[in-house]
Amino acid sequence: MPPKPRVTRQMVLDAAFALVREKGVESLSARAVAEALGCSTQPVMYNFRTVEELRDAVYQMADDFHTRFIMPSDDSAQNPLMELGLNYIRFGAQEPSLFRFLFQTGRLGGGGIDDLMRDPENAGLVGMVGEAVGCSPAQAREAFSLLFITAHGMASLLANNAMAYNQQECARILALAWAGALAGKE
Repeated sequence: MPPKPRVTRQMVLDAAFALVREKGVESLSARAVAEALGCSTQPVMYNFRTVEELRDAVYQMADDFHTRFIMPSDDSAQNPLMELGLNYIRFGAQEPSLFRFLFQTGRLGGGGIDDLMRDPENAGLVGMVGEAVGCSPAQAREAFSLLFITAHGMASLLANNAMAYNQQECARILALAWAGALAGKE
């Protein structure tokens, strides 16, 4: 009799990510992942000591997926920051379960907008704002904050089915926020 195929850590992680992506983090359990893999819970718990450890790994995978999703597609974008904002909004519309997991489960941390601006991952984005509008670092942080809050609000509404996705309307609202950010720097 041939040996049963080995369930790897990556297989468990991929199945858990797919489960959270489709049904939300509430559906994540060792039993649900095992069912998706067609195995017992033993390989799931062998690869991840606890469901919380698995949840943390899925969160990191979702965060990496989100980062790739929202980044501008190429360097020729007319306004890379606007494209970033529109991609962020589109993520809320197209990946509502992942959006809620990343941003509405308390896992992001309890910091305010200032903490977000100090995050090393956002430093490049804030610098991009400064270059785009020719302003000081403080003005760039303010402009980025306004755009982030606008994009995050629309993405949250979309992820929670409180708003229907309309790309043109989202672009118009984000452009108004951008114009306001530019007007505020003068």
